[in-house]
Amino acid sequence: MKRSSPPASRNLALSPAEEPHSEHFTHYVSRLTRHFLLISFFSFLFIASCTAPYSVTPSPLLTSSPAPLATPSSLLTSSPVPSPIPSPTPIPLQHPQYTLNLLIDYTYKSALVEETILYPNLSAESLLNLMLAVEPNLWTGAFNLKALAVDGVPIGTYRLEGQRLEISLPQPLYPGSVVNLSLTYSLILPQIPADSDPNKVRPQIYGYTSRQVNLVGWYPFIVPYIPGTGWVLHNPWYYGEHLVYDCADFDVIVRFDDASEPKIAASGLELPSEAGRRFHLENGRTFALSFSTLYEVKSEVVGGVTVYSYYFPFYESSGEAVLNATAQALQAYTQHFGPYPHTTLTAIQGDFNDGMEFSGLHFLSHDFYNLYDGTPQNYLTIVAAHETAHQWWFDLVGNNQALEPWLDEALSTYSERIFYAQYYPELVDWWWSYRVNFYQPAGWLDVRIYDAGGYRPYTDAVYLRGAGFLEDLRQRIGDETFFAFLKDYAAQYAHRRATTADFFALLRQHTSVDYSDIIGKYFKGSH
Repeated sequence: MKRSSPPASRNLALSPAEEPHSEHFTHYVSRLTRHFLLISFFSFLFIASCTAPYSVTPSPLLTSSPAPLATPSSLLTSSPVPSPIPSPTPIPLQHPQYTLNLLIDYTYKSALVEETILYPNLSAESLLNLMLAVEPNLWTGAFNLKALAVDGVPIGTYRLEGQRLEISLPQPLYPGSVVNLSLTYSLILPQIPADSDPNKVRPQIYGYTSRQVNLVGWYPFIVPYIPGTGWVLHNPWYYGEHLVYDCADFDVIVRFDDASEPKIAASGLELPSEAGRRFHLENGRTFALSFSTLYEVKSEVVGGVTVYSYYFPFYESSGEAVLNATAQALQAYTQHFGPYPHTTLTAIQGDFNDGMEFSGLHFLSHDFYNLYDGTPQNYLTIVAAHETAHQWWFDLVGNNQALEPWLDEALSTYSERIFYAQYYPELVDWWWSYRVNFYQPAGWLDVRIYDAGGYRPYTDAVYLRGAGFLEDLRQRIGDETFFAFLKDYAAQYAHRRATTADFFALLRQHTSVDYSDIIGKYFKGSH
């Protein structure tokens, strides 16, 4: 993500305005009951196309972080018994596969979801449980798990605590085996509050405003498992991203329970389907959706990739600028980092104060659109380039965003400089002055989101000092070696997760130049 005001998330201590709109609950339940039996669940089995199973250097901190801002009570919950779902024929999988059938009531901002997860155990350990992140459960009453089954066998008990859903498996999941997890749940979407102090509260993206509905982090997903360490699920924080993702395939069917038929912006490619609007994404970290009856859309095809810009009425010039900047960034980064991993790339005007990346999709703050001046010397262009870079440094190459955020944020910030050097070389000095040096940044790159001491120190260290580190490194080892390294880094860790140790181990394979003084300047861990 990334801008000059804080990165996106939610304040977990919700105000009454943010809590689910209970006045619509009775209406929603009646509609939910009427349509529950109408949903047919589609299981699309994909031929796996990821690279070999990832390898990650374990860290003793991977499962520890400060307490969340608010922790719902621990519950041992009984759920209704779902209808049995036949177990699929085992096929070799190299990453999880998600099938989601979404019935949404756009008018009343609620939804019913049926989800199937095919999860392969890629570790050398037998797993006795599964851990899922359930972000919607951070809002009181916003998530209701109705049915749960493992390999077609109903599961009556589970542990749901805040964002953590822990499911004990009826039998061990042995290495190389695949489990079929099915869930049925309802969502009552929270209202996205009006902009608050960005230096105190991470802006909320999930939910609805008067102009749009955003489904981000909307489905339970199985978090990464690291042998010898366990499941990786960190607590939310005031700023920065805390979730860590495996690569996965997604097949999503969207239908509407009312006559609104809003336009849909989605992470994946839309495919023909008689069952509803179907979207497919392979090798992604996340799957996001945004709906609005007001959206206007522009598109452009760049090297076989369709780039979309979704924006609100009266923002045509800003919407076109976002399309152009995203398309240019796509071309520049493909040249310098390697192929873009998807067939579509979507930029959306967000009805909130933030920029945020997801697989094949990103949001840009409405403030950036409001302040666009018709030139590339503004944050609309800067952040469009930044969020596009996250398709390489987050989506293609994953990392632990809570403990090593510099790996995606520093690289994405420095990618802005690469973008300007390619298309607006006369503005590179302006970019350094306006984007970086204006804040006189300080701090260590190797800081966790929990330890930075506030939003501004976090951004200064991870984003802005990160750009300075990469510039110093580039000057030291030379352009040819620097860009060869970045391209190799993207290729070596595509669809995997990299660590700081991985980054420098690969860098040492590309150069024998001594850069230890640069590491000492930017990384606390070197002292």
